Amino acid sequence: MSTVLAYTSPAIGHLFPMVPLLLELKARGHDVHVRTLPAHVPELRRGGLDAAPIDARLLDVVHRDYTATSIKANLALSTDTFIARARLDGPDLRNAIAGTRPDLLLVDINAWGARTVAEGSGIPWAAFSPYTPPLRSGGTPPFGPGLDPMPGPLGRIRDALVRPLVTGAVEKIMLPGINSMRADLSGGVLRPVRGVDDFFRTAPLLLVTTAEPFEYPHPDWGPDVRMIGALGWEPPAEPPAWLDALPNPAVLVTTSSEYQADEDLVRMSLAALAHEPFTVVATLPAGVAEARWPREVPPNARLERFLSHGPVLDHAAVAVTHGGMGATQKALAKGVPVVVVPYGRDQHEVAARVVAADAGVRLKRKNLTPEKLRTAVRAALTKTEGARRVAAGFEAAGGARAGADALEELLSPARSA
Repeated sequence: MSTVLAYTSPAIGHLFPMVPLLLELKARGHDVHVRTLPAHVPELRRGGLDAAPIDARLLDVVHRDYTATSIKANLALSTDTFIARARLDGPDLRNAIAGTRPDLLLVDINAWGARTVAEGSGIPWAAFSPYTPPLRSGGTPPFGPGLDPMPGPLGRIRDALVRPLVTGAVEKIMLPGINSMRADLSGGVLRPVRGVDDFFRTAPLLLVTTAEPFEYPHPDWGPDVRMIGALGWEPPAEPPAWLDALPNPAVLVTTSSEYQADEDLVRMSLAALAHEPFTVVATLPAGVAEARWPREVPPNARLERFLSHGPVLDHAAVAVTHGGMGATQKALAKGVPVVVVPYGRDQHEVAARVVAADAGVRLKRKNLTPEKLRTAVRAALTKTEGARRVAAGFEAAGGARAGADALEELLSPARSA
């Protein structure tokens, strides 16, 4: 039996997809420890995991990227957030290592300090990404703007022209802070990274919770990047009694678990679908006070502060999402087509992949009106076959079993040594 120590950033969208993998490792006889959000420690313990909270100060470092007025400012604010967290999560992981003496580390891709400590620890380790990582790949547009893939010579020319503009701007903002953080946390032992790819590929293994045909083909990523399909987990709970009594198919409306001012998506959905033959079930963004909830709720709608999406999706015809990877893939994994209204972060890339997989519809935020959203929902209803193809691709990728197999490959040389 080996001891595994997992570490997450302070986001349920990063914890929940990791849980099936941790439970699979536990079922295989490994001693699994996890450091994560304090609020979810009790339920993880009930599931048999040795859970403890991350440094409480990490919860005070919140994303402010939604206040940015430009893409450049948005990226700068996000980088500042991750660097500020890194100064805390790096030492926090180091303390956890001292307390558990693990044989293997599994670190959230967004915990920049923790992954730096893992890299310098000498312990076998892997990174865990619940979203598509921003890695270069031939035939794939540069990550960020959400450009649609363009095959052939014209596509190659477009990508070759755009990539330096996108990547150069990103690296100019990100690399100074990353390398300063790496030098500080490693005492100058770790070399500076030369680019974003270099930073995100420092792990011997990167597990990514997606798969073709939702994700683009990446034959040049190599075996150290494994796509294992969508991993869905929610805290165990009884489905609400009203769910089985819905008079119409549901439309699930979801917003970000890390606040980014996307509550207008709920308001627009209520207005758009008030007279449509659906029951609208909407969850409000994290951090939105009840006083700011929509005051006018149509008879065919329900507003919930928190609700497990899985049972609702079992009754859903369409899901309307902000483009978060977790919510979008959770719907597609059930074969439910989506309308994606991206607000920022990686959400433009998620929306582009939905369109490329023919599994839903993209609606730009600047075009978000009740009329256009209603039209998008009707169009998404015709994309069920694409959503089912995506669900089959996720299943074929192997999920938690494939991820655990890959992690145990890392343990094998350590055991023989």
